[in-house]
Amino acid sequence: MELQIFSTNMEVTPRLQNYVEKKTARLDRYLPTLTTVQVDLAMENTRSAVQRHVAEITIRDERGTILRAEERNSDMFAAVDAVIDKLYRQIERYRGKQQRKHRGKAEEIDMGEPLPIAEELEEGDRAIVRQKRFALHPMSAEEAIDQMELLGHDFYVFFSSEENAVNVIYRRRDGTFGLLQPEMG
Repeated sequence: MELQIFSTNMEVTPRLQNYVEKKTARLDRYLPTLTTVQVDLAMENTRSAVQRHVAEITIRDERGTILRAEERNSDMFAAVDAVIDKLYRQIERYRGKQQRKHRGKAEEIDMGEPLPIAEELEEGDRAIVRQKRFALHPMSAEEAIDQMELLGHDFYVFFSSEENAVNVIYRRRDGTFGLLQPEMG
């Protein structure tokens, strides 16, 4: 298991790094196929001191499954504890789904965390504030829905194994799902 720790607007002290390493070391016990754990720690300037420290963890396993959790707290150590607890619940839910469905292979991709809000732009200005590349793995629409729900996103880009093309699955306002299947015009 590879651990990556990133920080924004703060310095990761050796004590905090050891704490994060200790807490994340147990994750592979619950998800043995775990390959990478990415921990993003940030301090944000918010009005509420209770939500100033942000801990976000993204984990990937050998099959491409990605789980992500984020927590905010007034103390970074408490935020790390809370995000680890949330991740354990997600792993338990994921493993339960896999056992119920008896799926053989479920490869998924990560659409990443939500785009950060850009600085105030002048009216009419457009700017790309973030760009992300990711690997596409073949999967069914049902597997894409599962991955989208695990990530907590409203849409998910995937390579459809049935269509042999890039598709987008999205959640509609009424709670149902939509599927976009692009065609060359």
